[in-house]
Amino acid sequence: MMQYCNLSDPELVNLLKASDHAAYLEIYDRYKNALQQHAWKKLGRAEDVQDLIQDLFTELWVKREVLILTTGLANYLFTAIRNRSLNLIYKRRKEAPYLDSLQEFIREGNYLIDLQIREKEFQELIQKEVDSLPPRMKEVFKLCREEGLSHKQIAERLGTSEHTIAKQMTNVLKILRKNLGPFYFIIFLII
Repeated sequence: MMQYCNLSDPELVNLLKASDHAAYLEIYDRYKNALQQHAWKKLGRAEDVQDLIQDLFTELWVKREVLILTTGLANYLFTAIRNRSLNLIYKRRKEAPYLDSLQEFIREGNYLIDLQIREKEFQELIQKEVDSLPPRMKEVFKLCREEGLSHKQIAERLGTSEHTIAKQMTNVLKILRKNLGPFYFIIFLII
């Protein structure tokens, strides 16, 4: 029975090209740990290292029949793992800004959607409270808040005194403060 561990690299490569699975396993056992250490120095992530090693040896088996080694098996394997490591680093650096911007977009998008929903709910709450006001107070409030008229302009439009309009607005704000609660009322004043 052949002792594969005693064979040289060129002999193992010839057996590999002849689809000798035991030669392939000997190459894997012989170089796996050293290749992992080499890749680890560049990548620093165990998952990435394992993926690269697995891909390298899978490709070695798939391309075994057309494999041409000009500098020896060890040099071929170390060069291949170095190139794969550098390609992965380059790919990650290239992807990072896109992933960051995507995450930011998602965060902002969720925040904006949440804000829009809360704003709509708050506006509906305010509208419900305004709709429940007595008709004259409701009219004064709408002229002041929605049309932006001054107390004097509202008084002229409704044919009453400016003092009456100011008193009605004070009463409207008291009612809204009571019904909306202090937090909502402060937000209402800001909006």
